[in-house]
Amino acid sequence: MRTSRIRTAALAAVTAALALGLTACGGADGGSKAAGGDDTGTAQSRSASNGDGKGGAEQANSGGDTKQGARSTTASGGTHEVASKGTTAGAQQCRGDEMLLTAVHRFAGQQGDHLLVTASNEGTKPCWVTSYPAVKLGDVDGAALPHSKKDNPGGDKHLTLQPGGKAYSAVNLFDYGSKNHTAQSFALALRGADGHNGPFYSVHIKGEKPQFSWNEADVLNWNTKKPYDF
Repeated sequence: MRTSRIRTAALAAVTAALALGLTACGGADGGSKAAGGDDTGTAQSRSASNGDGKGGAEQANSGGDTKQGARSTTASGGTHEVASKGTTAGAQQCRGDEMLLTAVHRFAGQQGDHLLVTASNEGTKPCWVTSYPAVKLGDVDGAALPHSKKDNPGGDKHLTLQPGGKAYSAVNLFDYGSKNHTAQSFALALRGADGHNGPFYSVHIKGEKPQFSWNEADVLNWNTKKPYDF
């Protein structure tokens, strides 16, 4: 009888200890989940406060979502990244009224005399430009300048500009010294994928020598790098 009581008491003690151990493990696991939930919520709050929005929140949730967040980061990169990959998903053609068009007269009176044209996306959404701009020097009623025969190929590509992104072109000026034309501004229009021109906008020349002269002139394709950037 004594042996049986001792075994019974020992078995009860082991059972009680085992139950306490399971209860402690359950409590610790619940605490980890709660802490994990708080971390995720904090990460989402940081992402929202940093302007990352949904992409940042998705990165905090799981490994699979991290890839999606990484893709969003790439898509929101600068002009060079997007243009090099030819990504135009979701982007519309740039409109002249949402672009800041500027020009600078470079190498005036020298070999390589040209107007550097910069188009900046001032809108809130990505947009694309293609081909080369339609440019009319001086007389707006005149014909648009031709495309340069010495330009690099690739004018049929869409260059996607993120908000604040820039694309560059150049108007090459050939002044033979007599019977030339002179102006300080020109008109520019963006071309569509079908080759048709949009509305023309007046562009005034900035810099020390805004006046330019030419007998002949032609235009380069849009590019994410400045032409003649010596």
